[in-house]
Amino acid sequence: MATIDWSEYGLKTKKAKDSSLTSLVKLMNREISFGSKGLPDKKKEAFYLELSTLLLSGIDLRSALNLILVDQRKPADRQVFQQVADSVISGTSLSEALRLSGKFSDYEFFSIRIGEETGKLGKILTDLGAYYKSRIQQKRKIVGAITYPVIVMCTSLAAVFFMIKFVVPMFAGVFLRFGGKLPYLTSVIIGISSFFDQYFYLMLLLVALCIFSIMLNRRKTWFRRLMSSAVLKIPVAGDIIQKVYLARFANTMSLLVSTSTPLLQSISLVRKMISFYPVQTSLAVVEQDILRGESLHASLSKFSFYPDKLVQLVKVGEEVNRLDYFFEKLAVQYTDEVEYRTNTISSVLEPLIIIFLGLIVGVILIAMYLPMFQLSNSF
Repeated sequence: MATIDWSEYGLKTKKAKDSSLTSLVKLMNREISFGSKGLPDKKKEAFYLELSTLLLSGIDLRSALNLILVDQRKPADRQVFQQVADSVISGTSLSEALRLSGKFSDYEFFSIRIGEETGKLGKILTDLGAYYKSRIQQKRKIVGAITYPVIVMCTSLAAVFFMIKFVVPMFAGVFLRFGGKLPYLTSVIIGISSFFDQYFYLMLLLVALCIFSIMLNRRKTWFRRLMSSAVLKIPVAGDIIQKVYLARFANTMSLLVSTSTPLLQSISLVRKMISFYPVQTSLAVVEQDILRGESLHASLSKFSFYPDKLVQLVKVGEEVNRLDYFFEKLAVQYTDEVEYRTNTISSVLEPLIIIFLGLIVGVILIAMYLPMFQLSNSF
């Protein structure tokens, strides 16, 4: 996003400035989440890029909106942009028109309003289009990375469930009629099938109780501390999750510092924005350390959650007074690392899942046919 100078924005008092910044950060965090009730991201990307192109080419706002309106084919989309165009024609600003439509987030409203008052509307719209383009690409990478492994896993588990629940009991009944001692492997598989058949509904109940317990306690401090600690200790996945939150931390700090927001206030806003327990608790301590005159990098170095490289770059940023630049670079670096690790894990998991579940199915089949082989050899 473009760097926004709050002095140009012209807020009259510090209280008004703090209120606007708090609202912006909270609503930006909400916008990042999936499942928005507004327009699809692809539609927003096209809207912002087309509108910015028209405005930067010298076309006035009303004509630009009318040109965009002509290109809408779906009645629902046409209704939204018609409402925006009518509001602008009646004298409402573009930011207020988008807000009144109910299809755009307040983060977009704040950004566009700042662009209107600073005379940088075209640039802000271009950056919003780039933001949604990046967001769409990130979603596609995540979906592409997990779709095939999830489908293979679900299909394979369904096959194993069918064999344990229906096929094995059929063989077990046949073996019981023959009598005699079964091979050890066959006995184990039949025992697992019997246990599964006997306690299947109890296991479903336990799973439901676990889910209910998680939903009930997920906002409690002890549960958040326990879960975050457990998640970060998971091999490979814990490192990815850590980098996801480090990227969010660096990206938000870059935005706030670039707007000339005081460092103490930036830390406070980031703490309210990121709900991950290690980030929230550490930033609460960092806030107090800064109040006592300690530097940001020195305070961050007290927590193992923040890598040494991040701490050193923050130190350099403080020394040269370019924290926004270094936080931006850190955000890009961590985002790229997450994408690379996710794609790599997806590529490795696909054959491993097939091999692992294939072995399970093979063991079950061997266990079922082994008594038949023994019986045929006895004749």
